[in-house]
Order: sequence, then structure tokens, then C-alpha cells
Amino acid sequence: MNLAFDFTVNKENNTITVNREFNAKLSLVWDAYTKSEILEQWWAPKPWKAKTKSMDFKEGGHWHYAMCGPGGERHWAFTTYQRIEFQKVFTGVDSFTDEIGIVNRELPQSKWEVSFNNKGESTFVKTHISYDSLEQLEAIIKMGFKEGYTMAMQSLVELLKTQK
Repeated sequence: MNLAFDFTVNKENNTITVNREFNAKLSLVWDAYTKSEILEQWWAPKPWKAKTKSMDFKEGGHWHYAMCGPGGERHWAFTTYQRIEFQKVFTGVDSFTDEIGIVNRELPQSKWEVSFNNKGESTFVKTHISYDSLEQLEAIIKMGFKEGYTMAMQSLVELLKTQK
């Protein structure tokens, strides 16, 4: 099965769009994006790991987590969930923070919309990420977002193979 994967940067609209098809049922893919114990298994690019401090997946809820490096580094982030339609879409704002959850205004904030399309035995996920400015978008790209997110997507592919 040839599964879709497309990573597009649009500098005119300050957006990144990632289309990814997974060879897994919708319920498994949804859970992988919305349950901290599963997110921790794939969200960070190897050898990094995601570690949840707290998560409340509901409208107005959040995910506070750290990206933990092999040398003990910790980079904190906080996602505030805005809209959730079960197994269809969720939106949120993702920010770099400290361990307490205070937003670092020096680093870009991103608005995420993640939509899920049931294709029977596979699931198509569209992730649309927008930034307030071209400078923020370019800063994220310079941080290696494309490479890191692509690695995380591959980790999710591998994880889903074990979840069937």
C-alpha cells in the first residue's frame, strides 16, 4: 500500500501543511494523537522522548509536555485545545513554555488544526499549522521542524503497526 505523505511550506500564508495517511483504523490514529500515554511513544523525533506533565484533552483543556533529549535536555511546550469533534478534528495553540507552563514570547506560537478522514483500513490525517508572521514560520523551519516532524510521523507509522 502506497500511503500519502506530503509536507508543504507556504511562506505567503505563513503555514505548514502535512498530509499523512496511516495504515490503521481511525480509532487507533485518533487515540495516538489524543492520549498522552500513546503520544509519548511517538511525538518526539528519536532519540528524544516526549514526557507529559499534565493532559486534559477537552475543549479549553491542555497538554503540557517536555521534549527530553538523550543528554538530559528538556524543552517544554503547552498546547491549549480549542475545538474538538470526536474522531474528526481538533484545533489548538502550541507554545514553547517553561516547566510551570509560562509561555516564552520570544519563540513562535503556532495554531494547529488536525483533521482525520476515515478511509476504511487506513486513516488520512491533515495537519495545518499557521503562524502569525513569516519570521515565526522561518524560525520554526530553522529549528528543524520538518526533519523532526517527519521522524515523529515515521515513529507513529511503526507504533501503529504494533497496535492492530
